[in-house]
Amino acid sequence: MALRYASRADEAYDFPLTIGHLLDAALATSAEQEIVYRDRLTMTYRDLRGRIGRLARVLSDHGAGEGTTVAVMDWDSHRYLEAYFAVPMMGAVLMTVNVRLPTAQIQYTLNHAKTEVIVVHRDFLPLLDAVRDTLTGVKAIIVIDEDEDSAGAALPAYAVSEYEALLAQVEEPFAFCPIDENAIATTFYTTGTTGDPKGVEYSHRQIVLLTLASNAPFGTTRRPGFGINDVYMPLTPMFHVHAWCLPYVATMIGVKQVYPGKYEPDMICRLRREHGVTFSHCVPTILQMVLGAAAESEVDLAGWTMIIGGSALTEATWKDATARGMNVNVGYGMSETGPMLTQSRAAQYRDESEPLDPHVMTMAGVTVPLVSARVVDEDMNDVAHDGVARGELVVRAPWLTQGYVGNADASAQLWRGGWMHTQDIATIDAMGRVQIRDRLKDVIKSGGEWIPSLEIEDLIAGTRGVAEVAVIGVPDPHWGERPAAVIVASGDATPTLETVNEPLQQAIADGLLSRYAAIERMELRDALPRTSVGKIDKKRIRADIS
Repeated sequence: MALRYASRADEAYDFPLTIGHLLDAALATSAEQEIVYRDRLTMTYRDLRGRIGRLARVLSDHGAGEGTTVAVMDWDSHRYLEAYFAVPMMGAVLMTVNVRLPTAQIQYTLNHAKTEVIVVHRDFLPLLDAVRDTLTGVKAIIVIDEDEDSAGAALPAYAVSEYEALLAQVEEPFAFCPIDENAIATTFYTTGTTGDPKGVEYSHRQIVLLTLASNAPFGTTRRPGFGINDVYMPLTPMFHVHAWCLPYVATMIGVKQVYPGKYEPDMICRLRREHGVTFSHCVPTILQMVLGAAAESEVDLAGWTMIIGGSALTEATWKDATARGMNVNVGYGMSETGPMLTQSRAAQYRDESEPLDPHVMTMAGVTVPLVSARVVDEDMNDVAHDGVARGELVVRAPWLTQGYVGNADASAQLWRGGWMHTQDIATIDAMGRVQIRDRLKDVIKSGGEWIPSLEIEDLIAGTRGVAEVAVIGVPDPHWGERPAAVIVASGDATPTLETVNEPLQQAIADGLLSRYAAIERMELRDALPRTSVGKIDKKRIRADIS
């Protein structure tokens, strides 16, 4: 028997999954809800919708249209939120520029994306000035000028005008028309350690589906649920993977939103205190910064939910944050996945008084709705879901990027066998919980044994005197590689080779680690090098220590 399809009225409407519709419910139920930018601006959702229409009109007047790439270089602000909607709603493509990249890579990404309009904060004009003469196809540059120190200062001769001035001049906002849900809405570039950054693209449909899945309750009454009574503040750069899509989630459900701009610890703590922020997301480094700043300013952190991603969260940091009353959960994804794939959760805890297990809560967690995940060997055969057998994590979901822009070879590798390859070594247990064991490129092979650097780091991180640690493999003529630890001391003690090996030796004795995991080399540093999105840069560490 053939498939059956629903009967259709002649005028039945195919409702498109487009970004503009994420505003619908909020405007109907939360039009007077507040959106705050630092201590400089407070507006309502009704105001946001008006500014979206005016921004689209400004962009249209300066050459943007369907298929045009509009690049944004700004701090985390209400303006970025406006661009998240205005640009794709008019059929253009929003490019979120990673302003932490080297200037040569900024130039490459702007040209590769075929950028025609740039919206740039005055703080980033030096970056733009360094590459502007090499940009091809740019029609207009709009400058954001909000610094009181620069009030009245002349704009660059190449700027068409200033952002707020242009919005104020709009008499008739842009008339948005229905667009195809499969049209590209956003593009940005991965920050790989080799070669040029690789471009990824996302359609309206993909972003809407990801927004819906990211707001799912994850099967638990405990946090990280995100609801109408929360106050949202992103602490992940809005240029980075849609700020994990959570600004779209926050807008869809109509919560109060607080945008911190430049990440300044005192300002973040002040906004938390003044606006009662309850839901944020960040990388572990930012969480540690918040913990330190809050301790100095005596800001109460109780009840603040923080979703951690970007790199592994140690049990020591989780314990520190939860001891201060925070609800800390881990999310996992990557630039190619939009990003959300998994979320840690406490579904197995039926009694609210039962203490949470730090090991479980720092796992990558279970897949969110509509994600299929496998752990496979080199021949794409599934390994056992026993929490022990390891392989590469491969995934499918309706919002994954379909390939790298203009890079067929890399796209083929990414989607080899019809599954997206994460290049992360993982396990899955009987409850479906994913644990990221290491990056393929970071696994250490010593004496014929595969040694996971992340597990060693987690054990060392709980040692007194250790603020941060990175473990890498260094060449060894006999064993192939041996693990070495690069450590930032916390100040309350000086780590030694003996003290950092104590938890490793115990894990070895318990059969949890290979005997080859013991550290034979340790270096103390003032700081660990980081990538443009805040991850520890092990490539640079290997180059320095080898």
